[in-house]
Amino acid sequence: MIDLKPACQAMADVLVRVTDSQFTNPTPCSEYTVADLIAHVDEVATGFGAMAGGEVSSGVVERVLALGKAWDSPSAWQGSSVAAGLELPTSVWGKIALTEIVVHGWDLAKATGQPFDLPEDTLRACYEHVVVFVPEAPIPSLWGPRVFVGSDAPLLEQIVAITGRAPSFTTV
Repeated sequence: MIDLKPACQAMADVLVRVTDSQFTNPTPCSEYTVADLIAHVDEVATGFGAMAGGEVSSGVVERVLALGKAWDSPSAWQGSSVAAGLELPTSVWGKIALTEIVVHGWDLAKATGQPFDLPEDTLRACYEHVVVFVPEAPIPSLWGPRVFVGSDAPLLEQIVAITGRAPSFTTV
């Protein structure tokens, strides 16, 4: 079982500081502007929160925080679930939820000039998932080509590079 709450809290901290003037900013997730990515994060939080048996909340920040709490239940990590036409062990879906929050939290932070700091155990759990899952993903088009960074790069940069993002991304 992985604690999603630190990543969800970090994402919520970024979300509350996004300004209306930043909604049209590009993001490292090239098909999304900041506004588009926030809408995607809202869908992710709603869907993965429901998968874990979480309560429905109103507002994207509240739904992101509820996502973290929903995956706190050991039963959320048991069995299997179907999403996007794929049946996977629910434990894999939980790791995907973590990856969505970590990577898109980084995307939003980079696009809006904010910090995005996560505890080492959160980063390690995400890295251990993406390094195996992304190269073998059942829907490979969800990720861009891996960007190579040195093994001495910070763990968050290694994670986003595996998912096809350039750690050097800037909005200017």
